[in-house]
Amino acid sequence: MKNFRLRTADCGIAMIVAIVSIFILVFAGNASAMLTARANHDHITIDFFYHGSTVSVRGESDPNVDLVIKITAPEEHQVLKQKGKVGGLLWMNVGQLKFENTPNFYAVYSTRKLDEMLGKDEMEKYVIGYPALEKHVTVTPSANEEEKAKWFTEFVKYKEASNVYASSSGKISTTTKADGKQEYYILTDWPYQAAPGDYLVTVYAVKNGKVVEQAEAKVKVEQAGLVKTLATMAKNSAAFYGILSIGIALGAGFGVGLVFRKGGGSH
Repeated sequence: MKNFRLRTADCGIAMIVAIVSIFILVFAGNASAMLTARANHDHITIDFFYHGSTVSVRGESDPNVDLVIKITAPEEHQVLKQKGKVGGLLWMNVGQLKFENTPNFYAVYSTRKLDEMLGKDEMEKYVIGYPALEKHVTVTPSANEEEKAKWFTEFVKYKEASNVYASSSGKISTTTKADGKQEYYILTDWPYQAAPGDYLVTVYAVKNGKVVEQAEAKVKVEQAGLVKTLATMAKNSAAFYGILSIGIALGAGFGVGLVFRKGGGSH
C-alpha cells in the first residue's frame, strides 16, 4: 500500500513538473517572439493604367539583431533558350536550359551584407542570397558545377534585367522606440513585369550568424476589370480572342486611314 502511495505521489510530482515546464516554454517563446512583419499595399491590381507599384514592409524586432527581408514567388519550372555559334559564324538557338525549383520573383534586402551577417550553412538552409539559390536550383543540361554556375549567373542577369530579381544591403531603415524595441521599414518598387499571383514576404532576425526568428506577410497581385476579362478570354477561348484581336487591329488601321484621308494625306 505504501509503495502504491509513493508511486502515486511520484506521478503527481512528475505531472506538475511537466505542466510547469510547458508553461515556461510557452511563455518563454512568447517573450522572445518580438519579430513582426506587415506589408503595406499588399493587394495590387493590374488594369490598363498599371505600370508597376510600390510595396513597403515594416515591423518590430529585438534591438540587437540584423534583419533580412526576402520576397519570393512560388517555385516553378522555367525554360530558357540556349544560344551558341553555329558554324563558328552565326549566333542561333542551339537548345534549351531547364531551371527547376526557381522562383519567378526573388528579392533580398538586408541591413548589412549577407556574408557579414550569416554563415554559408544558414544562407543555404533558408535560401537567402544568390549563392544559396544557386545551390537550391537544378539546371539541366549542365555537365558539372562550373557549367551550372555559369548558366545560373546568366539566368540571374536576365532576371535582374527584367526587374524580377534583386539583392541589396543597407536599404532597411531602423529606429529604436521608447519601449526599447527596434522598428524597421523598407519601401520597394514593385515592377510591372511581376506576374499576377501570391508572393511571400519573409523577415529573418539574425544574431551571431544564425537566424533566430522569422515572420511572414503576403502580397497578392491580380488582374482586374477588362484586363482580367481579356486574359481569361485568351486562356479559355483562344480562337475567339484571336478573331477579336484581328478585328480590333483592322478597325484601328481603318480609323487611322480615315484620319489621314480627311487631312489630305501627308505633305
